[in-house]
Amino acid sequence: MPGQSVYVPKTLDEALDARWLGEVLAQEGGGAGIASVETVEVIRTVATKVRFEITFEGGGAPRAYCLKGLLDVDEMTARGGSTCVLEADFYDKVASTVNVRIPERVATVVDRANQQGVVIMRDLIAAGACFCTALEAFTADQAAESLAQIARLHMGSAFLDTAPWIKPRAAELARTNYFTPALLQELLDGPRGDNLTPQVRDASRLIAGMRALADRDQQRPQFLIHGDSHAGNIFRTAEGAGLIDWQLLQRGGWALDVAYHLCAVLPVEVAEQQERRLLGEYLALMKGEGFDMPDEATAWDQYREAVLYGFFLWSITRRVEPPIIVQFTDRLGRAVMRHESHALLGIA
Repeated sequence: MPGQSVYVPKTLDEALDARWLGEVLAQEGGGAGIASVETVEVIRTVATKVRFEITFEGGGAPRAYCLKGLLDVDEMTARGGSTCVLEADFYDKVASTVNVRIPERVATVVDRANQQGVVIMRDLIAAGACFCTALEAFTADQAAESLAQIARLHMGSAFLDTAPWIKPRAAELARTNYFTPALLQELLDGPRGDNLTPQVRDASRLIAGMRALADRDQQRPQFLIHGDSHAGNIFRTAEGAGLIDWQLLQRGGWALDVAYHLCAVLPVEVAEQQERRLLGEYLALMKGEGFDMPDEATAWDQYREAVLYGFFLWSITRRVEPPIIVQFTDRLGRAVMRHESHALLGIA
């Protein structure tokens, strides 16, 4: 049920409270109350994902769900609740308009006044799906499969004409006050920048490059893009790959998603050999559906510029496991190096 008006839970205990779940999932139980709630797994990153099973009164097999939201977080983290509202809006307003493999949404609960929200989905793992890990190295064929799902999302970009609430997040991030240049430099001076040249791990150059990229990107055709297309946001089923995590849903150039995805999921040596071919396959998919895409040389330059977006995202990331941050910053930073992204963007 979309956009229900019951309160948004702030803690894991509140989210798994049988009375609250009974109200939110009333249609699931056909009017029956909840006999029991059993926690299966709790995954805490910035947002919490909790897998759980419900047995409704009157018998029947337990039903498996997954709830995602900001639970048991500090005040600063809670300020990011708008991203959870955005994800709920994706499931309520966008999901049915795009031909993308995604989890089935069961219910969303949104508090727009306080910018908080949770999503309850069917538990894909219980249904046999496998989630990719953030540290997993994709093969070129696996990257092609997930890239095809990203292309399907981009094919639904006509939705943007009626959705001013979907913002150009890359442009907003480029001028955010979320961090200072000094803080960003401190992060880049740590282990995440160990394999990068001094020029690429220079915070001032990175900020200038991101702003130049955002300015160019806003002048190009805008697509409905995922915005955070790393391996940890991909799942696999017997039918194929799918996408999760819509907290950075945005409008932007196609290359932001494509360059980020390929350079994040592929080992550096595989990306060097395969990325141009995979880019060509993406362009062929889009052209096959009637989209007016740039020619090969122009698309390649846009791709090379856009690598900076994913590098920027992981350079500013703090609340994720350090090995994951190091892996993605390293892969994307080395892509920035080989593609000379700063030079393409006019940054000395």
